[in-house]
Amino acid sequence: MWMKRVLGIFILCFLFTIPWILLVSIQPEDYPYDYEQLSENERLVIRFSHVVGEDTPKGMAARKFAELVKERSNGYIEVQVFSNGNLYKDGEEMNALSRGDIQLIAPAISKLTEYVPEISIFDLPYAFHSLDEVHEFVETKAGQTLVERLKAHNLYAISLWDSGFKQMSNRIRPIHHYDDIKRLTMRIMPSDILEKQFSSLGAFPKKYDFNAVYNELQKGSVDGQENTLTNITSKNIYSLQDYLTISNHGYLGYFVLFNLDFWNSLDEDVKQLLTETFQEVQEWEWKLTNQLNKETLQKIENCGCIELHYLSQEDMLEWEKRFEPLYNYYKQNYGDEFINALPKYQTDT
Repeated sequence: MWMKRVLGIFILCFLFTIPWILLVSIQPEDYPYDYEQLSENERLVIRFSHVVGEDTPKGMAARKFAELVKERSNGYIEVQVFSNGNLYKDGEEMNALSRGDIQLIAPAISKLTEYVPEISIFDLPYAFHSLDEVHEFVETKAGQTLVERLKAHNLYAISLWDSGFKQMSNRIRPIHHYDDIKRLTMRIMPSDILEKQFSSLGAFPKKYDFNAVYNELQKGSVDGQENTLTNITSKNIYSLQDYLTISNHGYLGYFVLFNLDFWNSLDEDVKQLLTETFQEVQEWEWKLTNQLNKETLQKIENCGCIELHYLSQEDMLEWEKRFEPLYNYYKQNYGDEFINALPKYQTDT
């Protein structure tokens, strides 16, 4: 009888222990369980706030990333995406990230010049002649140095997403030559390079958050603005403008940023899953940006709702030469390390 009791107790203990043995033996990255029924406190929740529309490259990439992470973690990791500045406005999301109220944002690189002024190299007009050149530059030693400097501000850049090249629009007159920009009031993002870009041409730059651009144009506080085609159409900006110049004068992209403390708190298997998913989504987003900007330009051409002008290659070379003083300004303030690393200054050997 005594032996039976001992055997019974042993069997019960063994049966209760099996699930724990299985849990320990399974690699976390396999995520073998369905976590859909767990409460928010039991899942890993990442709140991702951004300020552009859902139908832009960034908006679509954010949703794709959230879907892939949910699928690959069987619901354990939930990325909650808040678009259009619905959770935090353009000027609020950096502070929200710093406080830990959100964990992930994708601000325009111009917004980061407050933290790393040298990163304004991305704002130099005609610094890049293709999106591939941007991608190449980020992978250089100079590009990685800029990314690393964000960590001193508790920011971890895990990915680069494109919006494309910026175009200029306004309601006063066509912009065929850079002299046509004189006396125009133009909305800009916060960046000393962007401010000098317009002031050097005799225009009056004004800083407004992206979500405020439509209202400021409607009120007449500014005459025009610069942005990518998908951003111009997603916020219906072009409906308030009469002239659009396809100038491709400046790059607009986003560093996808984690709160660094939050990132460091994650398990290694979670970091690996997020990193690999971001790498995949980044490649997808780059291709999508090209496609959507081409489609958007075709729609604008077809609608006949705004007067279009295209700068020729000769025009662009003339504009690029006109902006050379901005490069000198950058060198005087931040040195020539990052300027010299730009792809356009590299020569084949």
